[in-house]
Amino acid sequence: MTLTPASEENGLRLQNVNIALNGRTLALLSLAIGPGDIMTVMGPSGAGKSALLAYISGMLKPIFSAHGEVWLGSRRIDMLPAHLRRTGLLFQDDLLFPHLSVAGNLKFAIGSETTNRAEREALVEGALATAGLSGFGKRDPATLSGGQRARVSLLRVLLSRPRALLLDEPFSKLDPELRSQFREYVFNEARLRLLPVLMVTHDAADRDAAGGRAIMLKSF
Repeated sequence: MTLTPASEENGLRLQNVNIALNGRTLALLSLAIGPGDIMTVMGPSGAGKSALLAYISGMLKPIFSAHGEVWLGSRRIDMLPAHLRRTGLLFQDDLLFPHLSVAGNLKFAIGSETTNRAEREALVEGALATAGLSGFGKRDPATLSGGQRARVSLLRVLLSRPRALLLDEPFSKLDPELRSQFREYVFNEARLRLLPVLMVTHDAADRDAAGGRAIMLKSF
C-alpha cells in the first residue's frame, strides 16, 4: 500500500507494518499522521494496540514478531535503537520515580546536550509553569494528586523533545472529570508542538475528543 504522507518533514508514517504473536497476525496496517494531528487506534484486548506502539518506539517484547517501515519525517526509525527514535510514549500509569522529586523526574528526561545546570533548572520551571504547577519542583511525587501526577508524567515525556507522541490509554485510570481535563491538556500540547499523535484506547470518548481519524484493529 502506497501512502502520500501528510508531511514528509515532520509526520509519522507506517508502511506495511505487520505484528504477529505465535504466528498469528495481530496488526497489519499502513498510515500517515501529520504534525499536530491525532489518530486513534481502537480494538478489543489482544488485538495488538499496545504492541503497535511498542514496535514504533522500539520496545516490542521478543515474544512478538514484527516487520514493516516506520518513518518519522524523512528518517526511517524502525531499524534504530529505542533511545534514538525520538518517540515519546505516555502510559496509563504515570511511572514517576518515587526516589526523585518532581524536578528530579523532569530533569531525568532532559537530554545530555543540555549540561548547564541553570538552563536545566529553567527548563524544568518553565515546564511546570505551563502545566499550572509552578513551585512543585521540590515536591515528592507521592504528595501529588492523580491529575498532578499525570501532568508531570506528560511534562517528562515532552522534555525529552520527542518528534512524535504515542499514547497508550493514558487517561483510563483517571476519574471522569480529571480524564476530560487531562485529555484536553495533552491534545492541546501536542497540537501546539506540532507533534503527530498515535493514541490507542478502548474508550470512544477519547476518540471523539481527539477529533481525528480512527481505525479499528481486528484479529486475523
